[in-house]
Amino acid sequence: MLGFSRHVVCWTSRASLGRCVASRALASSATNEEVRTVNGRIARDNLSMDVKTIVSNTDLVLSHLKSRRASDDAIDAAKTIVSLQTKRVSLIQERDDFLSQRKDASAKVGMLMRDKDNADPKEIDEQKELSAQAAEGAQKAETELEEIQSTMDSLLAGIPNLLDDLVPDGDDETQNEEVAKWGDLDALPAKLGWGDDFEAKWHDDVALGLNSYQAEAAVRMSGARFVALSGPIAQLERALAMFFLDLHTTKHGYTEVNVPYIVGRSALEGTSQLPKFQEDLFAITPESHTCNGEDAFLIPTAEVPLTNMHANSILEESQLPICYVAWTPCFRAEAGSYGRDTKGLIRTHQFQKVELVKITTATTSDEEHELLTSHAEACLQALELPYRKVRLCSGDIGFSARHCYDLEVWLPGAQEYREISSCSNTADFQAKRMALRYRPEPPAEEPSDGKKKQKQKKPKPEFCHTINGSGLAVGRTLVAVLENYQRPDGSVVIPEVLRPYMGGKEVIEAPASK
Repeated sequence: MLGFSRHVVCWTSRASLGRCVASRALASSATNEEVRTVNGRIARDNLSMDVKTIVSNTDLVLSHLKSRRASDDAIDAAKTIVSLQTKRVSLIQERDDFLSQRKDASAKVGMLMRDKDNADPKEIDEQKELSAQAAEGAQKAETELEEIQSTMDSLLAGIPNLLDDLVPDGDDETQNEEVAKWGDLDALPAKLGWGDDFEAKWHDDVALGLNSYQAEAAVRMSGARFVALSGPIAQLERALAMFFLDLHTTKHGYTEVNVPYIVGRSALEGTSQLPKFQEDLFAITPESHTCNGEDAFLIPTAEVPLTNMHANSILEESQLPICYVAWTPCFRAEAGSYGRDTKGLIRTHQFQKVELVKITTATTSDEEHELLTSHAEACLQALELPYRKVRLCSGDIGFSARHCYDLEVWLPGAQEYREISSCSNTADFQAKRMALRYRPEPPAEEPSDGKKKQKQKKPKPEFCHTINGSGLAVGRTLVAVLENYQRPDGSVVIPEVLRPYMGGKEVIEAPASK
């Protein structure tokens, strides 16, 4: 069962976003100098996951990894980084000593050569030999440093993000915290004439009854976990995507982006799908295509190309927040889900999704996360689909997320809530991997006291924070519409907000039985 949140409930209006952000103060209210713990782990205290944090706050990092129920490999990786950093510091000192020796020896050689007539040739040769040996020692130390750095980078890539103090401790999805519920489960059934003896059908049975579900044809062409839709159901799926795009671009302030569906390895490393989740990706053979010489993959989500739009760049604070939305197909091998959700549209290798991405600053990160989540909720509310909002626990939260909400829509056919959107604040975790920074605006100039003004230095760039979420998963929304809006006669009522996208049609009628 889901646990109920011990924190302030986060509602969807902008006026209450501050209350939700303020709730993290409740999660970390202790101010004494002792090690502070929250939800069974050491409090994060504004730290980010990087080598410096791992080395300087090893106990904190290990407590977060254990709270995540991380693998032994991840825990060992953190410990290895600590030991390698000690060796790295020693090698840096060794290299610098050799460089100093080479500099001294080279200077003596130069001095002797300037007075060559009086210089001892043997001493010149000795100093040259010392310089060569020092250069060789420095190069050897540098090579070892590069190898250690490469190993540390590889180990760091397999370590997940630190957790927000709000994240509850738990083993899996059964221990997520319910934050809020929206909608009446009985409202649509009453409006659609469901009697007490009516048993809601699964979405695929509804679509099949409308002659619009072509699963067998898709499997013949592409194999398991592929589905083809036709006729009014295909149109309904497109209507959902277009409605979401219009809502986000006209009401919520997002810029629509049409992105590539193929990306290189570095883009997936930036958003942290690689190296850990390579088995879940669809790879493209190098003989077919590479991305600037890198391995190429089909995108698992538009989060990857949207976030990487500004990789390796420095933005100005005045540009932030950047808010992007994209409607794309998504491709996932789902290697870890064998035997799960094999029926219908819940878990397929190819599906459509409208993705929301925000790039912002550390100071606005939490507020923008709440705002993005409210935008995803607005889609469900406009469709009048009952849902609940849960905060993911430490054992269920994603690899790159610091804090995550799942929105779970009610499916009457399956008689359960199912995830339809996952809204994650990754903080600076992804930005560090893709070198995505911004330059803070300089502080306001102080009033002149008659003295000559000194030119202000530009503030140093800081890492951005990235936030992403589905707004919404189109296929799963179609599932929810089919199950919630079905009528006993097999027809499906089209939600009111979708009718302009369906040519004004109000009902998808069931074909007459022969």
